Amino acid sequence: MALKRKLNFIDLELEKIRKNNLYRTLRYGKATKADIIIDGKKLLNLCSNDYLGLPITKIQINQLQSSSRLVSGNDKSYEKLENILAKHKSQQKSLIYPTGYMANLGTISSMANKGDLILSDELNHASIIESCKLSNAKVMIYKHNDMKDLKKKIKSKAKNKFIISEGVFSMDGDYSLLDEITEISEKNNAITIIDDAHGDFVVGKDGKGTPSHFNVAKKIDVYISSLSKGLGSFGGYVASQNNVIDLCINKAKSFIYTSALPSFLVEHALKRIETNREKQKKRLEKNTLQLSKGLKKIGYEINSKTQIIPILIGDEKRSLDFGKFLFKNGIYAQPIRYPTVPKNQARLRISVTAWLTKTDIDYTLDIFEKGFKRF
Repeated sequence: MALKRKLNFIDLELEKIRKNNLYRTLRYGKATKADIIIDGKKLLNLCSNDYLGLPITKIQINQLQSSSRLVSGNDKSYEKLENILAKHKSQQKSLIYPTGYMANLGTISSMANKGDLILSDELNHASIIESCKLSNAKVMIYKHNDMKDLKKKIKSKAKNKFIISEGVFSMDGDYSLLDEITEISEKNNAITIIDDAHGDFVVGKDGKGTPSHFNVAKKIDVYISSLSKGLGSFGGYVASQNNVIDLCINKAKSFIYTSALPSFLVEHALKRIETNREKQKKRLEKNTLQLSKGLKKIGYEINSKTQIIPILIGDEKRSLDFGKFLFKNGIYAQPIRYPTVPKNQARLRISVTAWLTKTDIDYTLDIFEKGFKRF
């Protein structure tokens, strides 16, 4: 009984979350191409990060790693994939982590130390925020894509300066102003780190990412990215010059003290990266344009120029009601609420994929038009 009383505060916290319409529950579903089946109901999936929808490849499972790569879990396939990823980013070397989140944690906390200054965009992903906290460096948040604020805050006598930003912002779907960021970085002798999880393999020449889209690829010092978004596989990686990767191998706790990514997943990523992605890339661009134009025509305010299209609702409860309406009508698009986004900035986050057909898009627009009139 004493233990139960001790934990009563948890119930109060949960009640507060429910009262603010921020309570979350897990939904179990099986995704297949453009659809997802939840509780036996087939829905059009607008929550997938498998943007390019590359062909599904069956891989023979030969080995499941159960050890750190520094112990006995370093399969030869890692070397091949890391060489390809380094070349993909025009860098000397790359390093694979089990997830993109762990790639940020390990890389940023290994590079930045006490006495250094990190300048981080206010809309950066949670993994970047946590990584900055772990680094022991001084962290200053600059207003989203506000270059005046960045210029003001970078004036410092810190030992090392880091500018960290996403390439494509995961909740707003807009681009980081990398042409201006790299210019500011050069003038202030800062190190530029870009998390390009949502731009990698999707935008830029040959899918090389957001810096390629802005023609500043050579000005980025450290690339951090994901294998589970545009590539539709699993894992994360960092690409940079040799000494940065060596530092991560020797210092990054999220690399050293965890089991290696299973080799069959490395092989799966290899199959995906060797796939001709250009056709799917063009199809994704076409689908994104059609859906964006259609939503604007209905009356929605759409500012995104990428495959991530947020529809700002504002009120948390209204966003939940809109989500339920979509679900009832065969569309799966999750409401995104605080703390993922600021309070009263709840939204429906649409992820466009190459899986979608013209029929899918027409149906989506029809339902969103009904939702616009209703909500």
